[in-house]
Amino acid sequence: MGDSQINYDDAIEYWSQTPATVDGVLGGYGEETIVPTMDVLGSNHFLRKLKSRMVVSPGHKKIGADIGAGIGRVTKTMLYKHCDEIDLVEPVKPFVEQMKVDLQELSQEGKIGTIYDVGMQDWVPEEGKYWLIWCQWCVGHLPDEELIKFFKRCIKGLQPNGTIVVKENNTTNDHDFDPDDSSVTRSDNKFKELFEQSGLKLIATDRQKGLPQELYPVRMYALKPLQEQTSE
Repeated sequence: MGDSQINYDDAIEYWSQTPATVDGVLGGYGEETIVPTMDVLGSNHFLRKLKSRMVVSPGHKKIGADIGAGIGRVTKTMLYKHCDEIDLVEPVKPFVEQMKVDLQELSQEGKIGTIYDVGMQDWVPEEGKYWLIWCQWCVGHLPDEELIKFFKRCIKGLQPNGTIVVKENNTTNDHDFDPDDSSVTRSDNKFKELFEQSGLKLIATDRQKGLPQELYPVRMYALKPLQEQTSE
């Protein structure tokens, strides 16, 4: 199994040596390419389509969590438009330091909550806090078993009617292991299996459009807790 080869320390070492820039976190597909722009357009479009399924519960704010946040690119370019406040989870120290610089303006506007400088495997969300938990290009760093545990913790962290979004590369195999950054790329079917095992129901999915042909296909998944779905 490819996911058994994942090593957290190897991943941290790899990313710690990567420039804390948009080009660095996107593996060379930075602002001089179409990738960042198309990524944001695709994510915004996906969330707008989900608007009727993401009505905030009375007495709650639209609190978001940006998981594997890197330098805060997704928060800075997209999530801030949808959330009242955003917490960020990122274990790579140079990225966290750069994030604090890049998100200074949003922080002054009261849009940035807590920055958790821990890995997904160690993050325990506050119960009932989040309207949206956004996981993009990061869950490949967790083996299947740990990813299921992570999703189960996220379920507890959701507000009533809260949503988890996973945006990740897809491959045709269950797992393709990348020894460089010690991560796996999963198939669409493998993701659906893991969601089900975690107690999540897939309410919407979409393929990201407009990315270079040489890249893995990218898919977005919107997820709700199964038990909430049955009571609607």
